[in-house]
Amino acid sequence: MDTQTPMLSFDRSGPAGRNFKAQKFDVWSFFFSGLTGFATLIILAMLAVILFNVLINGWSGMSWRFLSSSADQDMFDVNKAGVLPMIVGTTIRVILMTIFVIPVGVITAVYLTEYAHTTSIWTRIIRGAVNNLAGVPSIVFGLFGLGFFISYIGGSIDDNVLRTAEPVWGKPAILWASMTLAVMTLPVVIVATEESLKAIPQGLREASLALGATKLETIIKIVLPQALPGILTGGILSVSRAAGEVAPILFTGAAYYMASYPKALTDQFMDLGYHVFILSTQSPNIEQTRPILYATVLALLILTFALNIVAILVRAQMRRKMRLLGH
Repeated sequence: MDTQTPMLSFDRSGPAGRNFKAQKFDVWSFFFSGLTGFATLIILAMLAVILFNVLINGWSGMSWRFLSSSADQDMFDVNKAGVLPMIVGTTIRVILMTIFVIPVGVITAVYLTEYAHTTSIWTRIIRGAVNNLAGVPSIVFGLFGLGFFISYIGGSIDDNVLRTAEPVWGKPAILWASMTLAVMTLPVVIVATEESLKAIPQGLREASLALGATKLETIIKIVLPQALPGILTGGILSVSRAAGEVAPILFTGAAYYMASYPKALTDQFMDLGYHVFILSTQSPNIEQTRPILYATVLALLILTFALNIVAILVRAQMRRKMRLLGH
């Protein structure tokens, strides 16, 4: 048996040494490499075309006045329209959504990874529910938010606690829109956190228990700090998913027009994504409104990128602190 000529060579410079290639040329391997590279190129080209189209057509309508003024005069007039209320409303609902979804998603992932038996029927049902939740159309979440949060919870507070005929909580509000988005993005946080927890070596848990720590102390002081970058990655993905969603907030909080900014959790709000929908469907003159439409889409993309950059900077800062602490 020839043991001198290895048939594989590994490039250990890549992440975890995953790059490998055979020393012998193979036509089908070459064809498959080209096919995967071509598929990647198509995706990058589609992204570039979309960004280039939005940037070229939206830049002409972009100005400081457009970003810093409201639409109190005429939202369809290119010389008077502004999107500041939409930027404020979108930012508030994304921040509220993040506050709601991160704790619930992390706690659920910790239960599934650290406490639940992987082979039990109950665990399989929960995992199946999470996976199915990720595939539910966003408009269904909007109807769920209308029925559960507004009619059931909000209506019950008005009827049984406040005892008022005028709805206070039982109406569309930024709180209900944010909670609906949190339910929609919950699978993203759960899956990202769960994968991050699974990547932590079991030896760390066993060493902590061997030193006398309880399981709860091990999870809080050893496991979760190690998984923090993965948890924040889930938060970043949920922000990206929620920032541009319109269907879940159609019935739960978005307003066609508001003269003031939302001041309470029970107030409605204006939204960039919903404003794009209005401009593209309600405009009396679509050609005249087109520059505003593209500029609003560009503003939405910039806001989404800005929120993601803030989250990435926070994650990088936490990683740096963890390295300094020796985690």
